[in-house]
Parts: sequence; C-alpha cells; structure tokens
Amino acid sequence: MPSNAIDHAFTARSDTERASDPTYAGALSFMRRRYTKTLKGADAVIWGIPFDAAVSNRPGARFGPQAIRRASAIFDNDPQYPFHLDLFEKLAVVDYGDCRLDYGNHHKTPATIEREAAKILKSGAFLLTLGGDHYVTWPLLQAHAAVHGPLALVQFDAHQDTWFDEDKRIDHGSFVARAVRAGIIDPGRSIQIGIRTHAPADCGIKILYGHEVEEMRASDIAYAIVERTGGHKTYVTFDIDCLDPAFAPGTGTPVAGGPSSAKIFSVLRQLGQLDIVGADVVEVAPAYDHADITAIAGSTVAQHYLGLLAERKARLADMNNNGAAGLNHGTGI
Repeated sequence: MPSNAIDHAFTARSDTERASDPTYAGALSFMRRRYTKTLKGADAVIWGIPFDAAVSNRPGARFGPQAIRRASAIFDNDPQYPFHLDLFEKLAVVDYGDCRLDYGNHHKTPATIEREAAKILKSGAFLLTLGGDHYVTWPLLQAHAAVHGPLALVQFDAHQDTWFDEDKRIDHGSFVARAVRAGIIDPGRSIQIGIRTHAPADCGIKILYGHEVEEMRASDIAYAIVERTGGHKTYVTFDIDCLDPAFAPGTGTPVAGGPSSAKIFSVLRQLGQLDIVGADVVEVAPAYDHADITAIAGSTVAQHYLGLLAERKARLADMNNNGAAGLNHGTGI
C-alpha cells in the first residue's frame, strides 16, 4: 500500500514503493520515483540532460526534462496501461535528477555527459535519459558502447541525423554519422523509423520513411525493427519529432506527415524481444507545446521503456524459477 505522505520523491522509503501524491500536487520526479544519487539496488535510473545549444532551428529542449517529469504525474498508481503491471512493484527505479552543464563552456558538454553516464552505468542499472536536444545521444552512445561494445541503434525520428561534421562540432543533426564512423553503432543492425527528410548519406542504416510507416501496420514496423537488430544489444533513441506535429507540436524542428502517437506506442509495445541496454527521449521543447501534448507523449515513451524493462525482469525471474524447479525435480529434491 502507498504511504499517506506527500512528496513521494523525497519521502519514499524504498525504490519500489508506490506513491500516493495527487496528480496535481507533490514533488515532480519522473513518475514520482525517489530522487537520489544512491544507485545501489536500482534496476533503472532516470536522468535528465537539459541541453539545447546544438539545435539548428528552435531552441527550448533544455526545458524538456522538466516538462516530461511534470507530464508523467498523470500516471497514477493503478497497473500501467498497456502492460497490466504496477511497474514499480518489483522494478526498482530512481530519479537521478539532471546533468549539471556549464552553459558558457559548451565544448565541455560531451565529456561531462559521457563521464556522468559512465558513472551511472557502472552501477549496472539501465539508464533512461530525458533530453535535451538530440546531440546528447552522441555521448550517451559512447558511454553505452564502452560497456556493451558496438550497438544496434533504433531511432524514431523525422530526421536521419547523418550530416557530416567535424569531430568537435556541437550539432544535433550529425551524431548518427559520427557514431557510425567511430564504430559505436553497427549500421547493418540499425534502423530509423518515421524519416521525413533527406540527408546526403544513409550510412548503411535501414530507413522506414514516413510514407512507408503510414502504410504499414504497427506489428509490421515492430517486426522490421526486431529483424534488423537481430538480437544484438540495442540502444533506442526517440526524437519526439518522429510524431506528426498534430501529436507533438512542442519540438524544435517539426515535420508534417508523421505517424500518430497511438501507432508508435503500439510499435513500442511490441518490442519486448529487443535486448535494449539504454534508451532516451529527446527534443521535447515545451515553449511550443499546447496543453502538454508533446510532454505527455514524451513521458509515455519513457513509460513504455520502463514497461518493457519490467516485463523483461519478470520473464527472467520466471525462467530462473522454472529452471530451479526443473533442477529440483531432476535431482529429487
């Protein structure tokens, strides 16, 4: 049972305890998870990166983590749709707060993000990051690849982000090309979904363009993703402008002709077979939002990541229990 205390983000007694805060009140951590810098025992860590100095159009994604946390308060303590689970009954999740960045020294930003991400990953927890513009995925990929090796990339986006640039350039439109050149992601195992612009190169990554996504069923999109990644360790990055501006107006570079939030959430729901080792949601810019439409979509993406993680933990527990039962039966214990 949830406690009667408010401000669960500070008063929680454990990382799996349910919150009792009213939707309209209380400290706004992500889904009311406990704010802490202590990672011992955490299965997943929520982390914000309030950075938007790399945008090529409208700024404002530095306020994305705040907006996503605020919107996540709408998730109450009932079993979370569509997972039929209390995600935090057995999944220990904490909110690590935000990355501290020096707004006057942007050249230090990538190293700062990578260093802090590496610290979190060293704990063994799953890192779920709230951006921030899409540049932040570059140092996040570096940190994850240092642990897991070259990664499959699943990218929901209206843009390919494969524009070539110099290694020291701070640009949200080139991190994919840089990651391919550095051998951090395996383009032969990577896929982009919802692309509605053209870049000079595809870097060997499979593309599902916006008009193709429109004609495909969600199950077919999910199948294409699972087939492409081929069981490899996968990083999932979700640029909120993957969605049509009707469903995500609050972003820096909106592009018409995208999929609905319902369709893409159905795709995410069917990605349980992926070996997802890290994930983010980026480019939520609340200054251009209306009635928190975009922030709600962003928080729902993050909630789906946690839902998949909770299901995976439950499956592994069942497999271990069944294996122990089989062993006991076989040895007569």
